[in-house]
Amino acid sequence: MKRILLASNDPACLKVVNEAFAPDCKVDAVVSKGQLQDKVSRKEYDFVMVDIGYLDIQPDKTVADYCKDLQCFWRNNPHAEIIVLTPPERIREAVFVVKAGAGNYLTYPLNKDELLFVMESLYESLKVQSELDHFRDEAMVGGLLRMSEMRSSAMRKVSEKVQLVAKSNATVLLSGETGTGKGVIARSIHSQSARTQGPFIGVHCGAIPETLIESELFGHEKGSFTGAVRRKLGKFELGAGGTVFLDEISTISPAMQIKLLQVLQDKVFQRVGGERDIRLEARIIAASNVDLKSLSVQGLFRTDLFYRLNVFPIEIPPLRERREDIPLLVEHFLRQLNKLHVKEIHGVHPSVLSVLDRYEWPGNVRELENIIERAFLLERSHVLTPESFPQEMLEGPGQGVTFSLDISQPLSEVRRLALDNVERSYLKALLTKNRGSIKQSASHIGITPRQMHNLMNRHGLRKEDFKSGLSAE
Repeated sequence: MKRILLASNDPACLKVVNEAFAPDCKVDAVVSKGQLQDKVSRKEYDFVMVDIGYLDIQPDKTVADYCKDLQCFWRNNPHAEIIVLTPPERIREAVFVVKAGAGNYLTYPLNKDELLFVMESLYESLKVQSELDHFRDEAMVGGLLRMSEMRSSAMRKVSEKVQLVAKSNATVLLSGETGTGKGVIARSIHSQSARTQGPFIGVHCGAIPETLIESELFGHEKGSFTGAVRRKLGKFELGAGGTVFLDEISTISPAMQIKLLQVLQDKVFQRVGGERDIRLEARIIAASNVDLKSLSVQGLFRTDLFYRLNVFPIEIPPLRERREDIPLLVEHFLRQLNKLHVKEIHGVHPSVLSVLDRYEWPGNVRELENIIERAFLLERSHVLTPESFPQEMLEGPGQGVTFSLDISQPLSEVRRLALDNVERSYLKALLTKNRGSIKQSASHIGITPRQMHNLMNRHGLRKEDFKSGLSAE
C-alpha cells in the first residue's frame, strides 16, 4: 500500500487525492508547515505532495540551495518522491525545485487524471531505470534451441524434466559443468512457464563483489550507505511476475546464504536500509557447477539452504557425454551467426565434423559455440573448412604428422589437408630446434623472416611457444 502525505491548505486537493487513490493508498493530510515537518520526521511516505508556499522560495536561491531544503523531506524518507503543488503563475519556481530533486510538479486546481499520470510515471521511471542498469551490459540473446530436438537420450530426459517443472512455481536447481548450458535451460523453463510474459533476470553471483550482492538482489534505499545516491530496486523486485536466475550460487558468502534462506522461507525481503517488507513474487532458479550436496556435507554450504534450492533438481550432462548433439548445435550456432553478420555459411566440411566428434570439449557447449564463431569469422567459403579451425584440434593430442583419412572427400582435398599437416609439423620441429628464433629458422629453409612469419600465422604458431626448445604441445 502506497503512503501519501499531502501538505496543502486547498480543501479541494484532499478530495481529488482520495478519489484517485482510496482505498488502495493511505493518505495523510496537513495544512501547515509545522504539521508537515512533524509528519515527515515521524512517519515514512512513498510520495510527499507539498504546496510551493510551504517551501522557502527566494529569488536569489540556486538549485543547490533548493536541494539542501529538500533534505528535510528525505532525512527520514530517503526513497520518497516529492511532487510540488503550485498555482500557474509560480510554475517557474516549481521548475527550480524539480531541478533540485523533486520528482515533478502539478498545478492548481488539481486534476485527478493528471495526478494519476504523474504518480504512475514517477514509479515506472524508477522501475525502468533500475531495469536499464541491469540490462545495459547484458548481451543480446538469440533464439533458444529446443531440447526436444536433441538426439541424445540424456538431453531428451532433461527436456522432459523441464516440461514437467515449467508449469509450476517450484524452485529449480540446475547442476552441471561450466559451459553445459545451464543459463539456456533456465531460460527454457521460463519461456515454457505461465511467467513467460514477465521478466527473466540472470544474476551471476560469482561476478558480484560480496559487499554489493545484497544490494543487487534486494535493492537499497537512498542514503542507506555511502554512494547510495538514489533508491535502487533489486533483482528480486524487478523479477516480480517473472524468473530470477541465480547462477554460480555456491559462491555466495555464509552471511548471504542465511539471508537468502530467510527470503526463500518467508517469501518476503527488505531493501538495504529499508523497513518495509516486500513480497517475493519472482520464481527462483539456481545453478551451480559444483556439487552443492558435497559442499554442504563439508560444511561449506548451508544444508538447509541446499534443500530449499533442491526442490526440483536437473543435472545437465557434459558435451562429451552427448556427442550426437554436436551437429545440431553447430547448425543452430551457424543460423544465429548468419543472422548477426552479413555473411552466409550453410554447412560444415565432413572432416571438421569428424574432428569435433573426437574432441573432448573441456569447455562444453560454450567452447563449441566460441570455436564455431571464430571459424565463421575466418571462413571465406560457404562451408566451414579445416583451415578455419585451430590446428591443435585437427591434429589431436599426439597425432604429429599422422592424418585421419576421410575417403568421402575428393583426392585433391585429402592431398591438400595432408600437405598442410606435414608442413605445420615440420615448422613446429624447426622452431623447437631453434628455440623459436624466426631468423634462424628462415635461414635454415632458405626463406626470408617475413615469409617465415606468414607461414607461422597460417598455421597458428607463435614463437613464444618454442622459447624453451620444446613445443607448447
